[in-house]
Amino acid sequence: MEKTVERLMYATRWLLAPIYIGLSFALLALAIKFFQEVVHVLPHVLELSENDLILAILSFIDMGLVGGLLVMVMFSGYENYVSSIDIEKDAERLSWLGKLDTGSLKNKVAAAIVAISSIHLLRIFMGIQEIANDKLVWYVIIHLTFVLSALVMAFIDRFSRH
Repeated sequence: MEKTVERLMYATRWLLAPIYIGLSFALLALAIKFFQEVVHVLPHVLELSENDLILAILSFIDMGLVGGLLVMVMFSGYENYVSSIDIEKDAERLSWLGKLDTGSLKNKVAAAIVAISSIHLLRIFMGIQEIANDKLVWYVIIHLTFVLSALVMAFIDRFSRH
């Protein structure tokens, strides 16, 4: 009976596979939105002010970071919790694939969130004239909360490894 329960519990890890496939659809949606924005910006690039162009580029960078984060979570989550990804020896292999444990993944996700928050904060600072001071303070507090959380998670991970 115990063996049957353990096998059943172990097999339930495959319930995560559709979630990771769903994340790949989210990546597809992000790519579509990225190219929609590129098509929207390119015809007007000569008319855009420098600030507007920088804001558009920051938005592209933001989407790129989110896309990279999605890929990292999809592949490392699948490898850590579902099954090893078998890639032929001649095929291209991501250098970090199979090397990210849960703690490393958490730290990378936290660092990506801080980077995304930094870009968002930079975009806000680019249009600082239009932002009320009380809202600006909250944006900075929220960003600093992300930074502090990432630092604490990295410290805990480092401390727990030693």
